[in-house]
Amino acid sequence: MTIIAMDSVESSQIAAIGYDPATNTLAIQFASRRGPGSLYHYANVSPEDFASFRDAESIGSHFYKFIKPFPEKYPYTRIDRAGEGEQA
Repeated sequence: MTIIAMDSVESSQIAAIGYDPATNTLAIQFASRRGPGSLYHYANVSPEDFASFRDAESIGSHFYKFIKPFPEKYPYTRIDRAGEGEQA
């Protein structure tokens, strides 16, 4: 599993994001009422796709419009469930 550096973002739905250009992997840590939420990796995200996401006026809205509805284009893996530590 690739470790991706994460940066906190201003969003009510997403706590932090990161990107690995070597593998075109987007990392998203969702927000939770109890602190950091689940961490997911999304594959096949181009540098341009990531830049559009990172620079969006609303990161959460961009995610729910342009990434989440397309699991065939951006297949995802849950890396860590909130409060449970890493998944194998």
